[in-house]
Amino acid sequence: MAKESEKKYYRIGEVSNLTGVEPHVLRYWETEFRQIRPHRVAKQRLYRQEDLLIIEKIKDLLHHQGMTITGAKKAMERSAQSPVMQRNLFQKTVDIEDILFIRNELLAILAILK
Repeated sequence: MAKESEKKYYRIGEVSNLTGVEPHVLRYWETEFRQIRPHRVAKQRLYRQEDLLIIEKIKDLLHHQGMTITGAKKAMERSAQSPVMQRNLFQKTVDIEDILFIRNELLAILAILK
């Protein structure tokens, strides 16, 4: 079985255990925050790693920084527009297979240049 960090998709119960956010709260947040959009397969919600990062950010805004839902929505919209936030989300969602593919392509180019 794959390690949690290697999984591509997580069910709502797994997300709840990983983030400490109850499933009913996750479902509510989906209605409030457009950034959380799990895939649905056979009526199951399947969250990606980037969804977990977004959930953690929302949890921090609401529970640790004491923001309201409205304030957290605005903060999420501002951070989504930030190039730094977009780069950080991208960096955390690159698969090892993608990295290996790019590496092999670069090695092939290097062999051609020699």
